[in-house]
Amino acid sequence: MRSLKVTIKEIRGMCSVYEIGDEFLIDRGYVLRTERDLPICMHSLSALMPFYVALSKGVLAENLGLAAEGVPEVALVHCPDPCKSPRGGTVLMEIRPL
Repeated sequence: MRSLKVTIKEIRGMCSVYEIGDEFLIDRGYVLRTERDLPICMHSLSALMPFYVALSKGVLAENLGLAAEGVPEVALVHCPDPCKSPRGGTVLMEIRPL
């Protein structure tokens, strides 16, 4: 299985866990790795769960309806936080196969 790099691309509202540019890996399709002691938000993982196995097995993001414009292999997903609470925020994540 291919490894995936997840990069935080945008934050709408406020996220208490991530900053733009934070990255982590899904190594070999199932092992979470960070280069530094980066906290990982469970809400963001729930957004990745439906897609990470398919992407790790080489399914194009375009075939899942997740492709970044003009880049069929790169997926864009966001966490399920709707930003409605005063301290809420939704995070846009780019998932890129390595």
